[in-house]
Amino acid sequence: MKILIVEDEPELQKAIADSLAREHFVTETAGTFDVAMEKLGVYNYDCILLDIMLPGGDGLQLLQELKKTGKQENIIIISAKDSLDDKLAGLELGADDYLTKPFHIAELNARIKAVLRRKTLDGKNTIETANLQLNLTERQLLVNNQLVPLNRKEFDILNYFLLNKNRLITKNALAEHVWGDHIDQADNFDFIYYQIKNLRKKLQSCQAGVEIESIYGVGYKMIEI
Repeated sequence: MKILIVEDEPELQKAIADSLAREHFVTETAGTFDVAMEKLGVYNYDCILLDIMLPGGDGLQLLQELKKTGKQENIIIISAKDSLDDKLAGLELGADDYLTKPFHIAELNARIKAVLRRKTLDGKNTIETANLQLNLTERQLLVNNQLVPLNRKEFDILNYFLLNKNRLITKNALAEHVWGDHIDQADNFDFIYYQIKNLRKKLQSCQAGVEIESIYGVGYKMIEI
């Protein structure tokens, strides 16, 4: 899952990013209104953590822009403001939750997982397709009730494919979603090819009921077989 942290306090931004990384989330950050607007205009995220008070603008303005463009990202407001009017304004503009500073990082992690389960998986902790069961909490893949070991990136790639089954996924989209901001450091997409190759082998060897199709020159698509 890919999360955008819109927060101008460097220490808090880093603490949140480090904690989410330990939970195996991919994170990107924005410390100003303009940077957040730029990223939201180009990329899609599974969840947005949004501070209301930002250099250069107001977090509620970002919510208004997201509403205009029809983007339905899961949004949690994190703000020092604790007035009822701010909470109501944020929720009316499409925010899914509101957490007042100071807060425990563990509580924020729990709120994120709850929002993602509620929005993406109808409250479930697993994705089930064909004879596969992907447990997002334990980060485990079961095929025909047998455990199939995956490394971290293989799990993240499979998770992304299962959430977008039968949809064309470009190499760019996959790289941005699974590797986040770090994709800018890559010279090419060979690393994606090798991760996909290894994941395919594992799915085939355990007779999984899905396969990853290559769409020449564009990307990939996961289908049931």
